[in-house]
Amino acid sequence: MNFRPLEIPGAFLLEPQRPEDRRGYFSRRYCRWELQRRGLDPTLVRCEVLVNRLRGTVQGLRYQAEPHQESQLIRCTAGAVLEVIVDLRPQSPTFKRPLGFELSRQNRHSLYVPALVAHGFQTLEDDSEVFVQASELEAPEHSRGVRWDDPALAIEWPQEVSFVAERDRALPDLPR
Repeated sequence: MNFRPLEIPGAFLLEPQRPEDRRGYFSRRYCRWELQRRGLDPTLVRCEVLVNRLRGTVQGLRYQAEPHQESQLIRCTAGAVLEVIVDLRPQSPTFKRPLGFELSRQNRHSLYVPALVAHGFQTLEDDSEVFVQASELEAPEHSRGVRWDDPALAIEWPQEVSFVAERDRALPDLPR
């Protein structure tokens, strides 16, 4: 795996190495040691699959608050999504700055999202599937988020928005 550091401290785009021969290819998707040696949280205690049937669906921007903050490893296993992360750590030089990355079955990239960085996505194709690995058990009482259309973030979603769950519509804007 190639770890490409991103503008948001502690966030990485993971580009798989794919040695190929006529049988196919081999690609490591997770390595505890590779994460640890970069000072990242290698703990994985929960895996989830999110399937969205309609292109243009927006989900998030979500995170878990202290003391149940979590890091996540996210990849798209079918279809394609624009994954957006927003740094919500007040002490960070990239506080409130959104960044977006296309994750797809084709590019096979993963995104490492550190704790207290919100994430969400928009599906770029019908029947897109996102696989999320998290470092903390789900704690619904610590679930937080910010609106996907918060004017302060000015996220440019590439598709017309076709669906947003009520849970995500009810998220607040960032405090000014």
